[in-house]
Amino acid sequence: MDLRLDGKVALVTGGSRGIGRAIAAAFAANGARVMISSRKADALEEAASTMEGEVAWHAANAGDDEAAAGCVAATVERFGGIDILVNNAATNPYMGPIMGIDRARADKTVQVNQWAVLRWTQLAYEASMRDRGGAVINIASIGGMSVEPAIAYYNVTKAAVIHLTRQMAQELSPGVRVNAIAPGLVKTDMARALWEPNEQGIAKRLPMQRLGEPEDIANGAVFLASDASSWITGHTLVIDGGALLSGFA
Repeated sequence: MDLRLDGKVALVTGGSRGIGRAIAAAFAANGARVMISSRKADALEEAASTMEGEVAWHAANAGDDEAAAGCVAATVERFGGIDILVNNAATNPYMGPIMGIDRARADKTVQVNQWAVLRWTQLAYEASMRDRGGAVINIASIGGMSVEPAIAYYNVTKAAVIHLTRQMAQELSPGVRVNAIAPGLVKTDMARALWEPNEQGIAKRLPMQRLGEPEDIANGAVFLASDASSWITGHTLVIDGGALLSGFA
């Protein structure tokens, strides 16, 4: 199975840390030219410096339409087009049951986690993928397939990402494939409050007996970006160590 991405151009949002950083590094290691984006220039510069291959960066708030357009334009200008878009950027400004969230934090969560997925895809499609085709990978969550109180509204937006993936896959076929990945609990800084207090206890409840690492998700992203998955679209790939099997999400 050939998972190489030679000759491809990839744009990864939220690419300075965690899952996005691991995906970008894996793409670059497999031959893609990569643009990473997030809000902070210093974090992007540091992340890019650790990756092999041709990796550039452009600071942009994923939920800002103007910034998104600027990043897409910069990617096309630097690399000549976009073949792979990874909508990974996410935020979670509210912890707790859904009945306690306020409008401001709900709006911010939707803006970054849900609207940005659609907007960045629109921009990449209009700027490049309409003509040259491509693959879009949306980072969802198994939380979008289950119910739990800790990050309730975040999970609502991730459920929306799963449906957006199917809708966009239908609309953009056959030229552009659109798939999603639904990670389980991965050891990232963003999810630290969920795993750090009881990592061993949580791991024991999972069939695979460990929490996820960013590289576990990156491996799935490389497959979905590669020609090895050329007949797969509208699919959500669950990578969760068996969490959904055990009723733990």
